[in-house]
Amino acid sequence: METSRNVLITGATGFIGQALHNSLKLNKNITISTLASRKKEHSLENPHGTLPPESPLYSDNLFLQGIDTVIHLAGRAHVLKERSENPLNLYRRDNVDSTLELAKISINSNVRRFIFISSIGVNGPYTHGAAFCELSPESPVADYAISKWEAEQQLHTLVQNSKMELVIIRPPLVYAGHAPGNFQRLMKLIDTGIPLPFASTNNARSMIALENLVDFITLCIYHQAAANETFLIADDEAFSTTEIVRYLASGMSRDIRFIPLPKIFIKLTAKTLGMQVAYHQLFQSLIIDSRKAQRLLGWKPPLQANKALFEAGLNYKKSHTRQDPI
Repeated sequence: METSRNVLITGATGFIGQALHNSLKLNKNITISTLASRKKEHSLENPHGTLPPESPLYSDNLFLQGIDTVIHLAGRAHVLKERSENPLNLYRRDNVDSTLELAKISINSNVRRFIFISSIGVNGPYTHGAAFCELSPESPVADYAISKWEAEQQLHTLVQNSKMELVIIRPPLVYAGHAPGNFQRLMKLIDTGIPLPFASTNNARSMIALENLVDFITLCIYHQAAANETFLIADDEAFSTTEIVRYLASGMSRDIRFIPLPKIFIKLTAKTLGMQVAYHQLFQSLIIDSRKAQRLLGWKPPLQANKALFEAGLNYKKSHTRQDPI
């Protein structure tokens, strides 16, 4: 029988945070508090206060009184159009310094478990044959991934002499019909019906449906064996970009056509436009071995990948279909 939990979610107004909040509030054994920027605080119940906008640090521990589990989603995510001259400093401020400050206050407030949502980018932007697993070496490239890896390392050092349990989750690209970033761009392209340059793409991409990630995070709130572990998680199957597009297009009721373009041309164009991340996601392989989560926690993604992609396309189309006035 599940015991009651008092859970604090940071980044609760974000893409993952909102879905997690909406799911956990249906669990009568979980009491939720949230920590988010003031400009969005009205959208969620927030009895324990908010983090002031633009402030990377937490000023006191009042918001952690009575909290036994912290799920840390807040931070600086991928920026599609980076304008900063030194973006790594900004990533370190928001993803390392703020994370460590929150973790220190959590220890002093007797928080039982700290769940940190990291990124598969810690292991690298793509795989070379063998799938990434928890034993794979860390090799972050992007500034975002570097900051997540640095945060992981410092968290491990911090909790060594404390009673607080640390759980690290490294998901790949998280998708849904309302997903932001490059996945949103891809769905917009599919919806236009224009031919797409994926005819010769033979890669394999592990991703994770938003519902599956929320399910795994929820499991990590309770499962004793999750304590002080790192998990690489993904959907039950990896697909090529062409297969991903076909499933999404099917959900949108769109016919899709593919055209061949030289890979080197696409790579150079992406570099020129500053879209290397999008290039890796669309044309390189990234495969994740999630057997540790299955073996240690008994976790299986509740939603099959092909169905989740179809639903993402369907939900995108529904939300972008103009409703004629009655």
